[in-house]
Amino acid sequence: MNIVLFGPPGAGKGTQARYLVKKLNGFQISTGDILREEIKKDTDIGKKIISNMNEGKFVSDEIVNSLLKNHVCDPRKKEKLIFDGYPRSLRQAKNLDLLLNESNQKIDFIFFLNVNKETIIERIKKRKILENRSDDDLDTILKRYDTYIETTRPVLDHYSKNLNFHEIDGSMEIDQITNKIDTFLNV
Repeated sequence: MNIVLFGPPGAGKGTQARYLVKKLNGFQISTGDILREEIKKDTDIGKKIISNMNEGKFVSDEIVNSLLKNHVCDPRKKEKLIFDGYPRSLRQAKNLDLLLNESNQKIDFIFFLNVNKETIIERIKKRKILENRSDDDLDTILKRYDTYIETTRPVLDHYSKNLNFHEIDGSMEIDQITNKIDTFLNV
């Protein structure tokens, strides 16, 4: 079963993805984690990524798509992918469709965790203290949120037409969101 978790920075995608990985014996495909790993390797791509992140910009589709391909096409991960933070643009959504098609896979569920900006700000402040993430600077997050709203509206429109698309109030408590997802999964 392949699942896409969609929502703004701080919506709880990572938390829900980790839950689903355990529940479904799946693999979390977090673009944030993949990008941070590339930064740690200190490659040229990693340097481009950190520059974009520090400016509050999304990393280019070309970079993200190339890093993601290895994960999607890995036969051990087939039908066990939990996408956390991907796709973020219509181009990435079309790339994901293409990659899944090439590997005879599909998206089984799309969960949109809808959260307002004020809730995001509060969550990011808490996450910065608890997780000490370097990309959780409030100004950077606000830029990423605004970019998210602007860039992902076409992706939301693209996915919302699918029967497997489910919008969830992302401002609920973690366990309430988890229970709502479980209801849709029916597993």
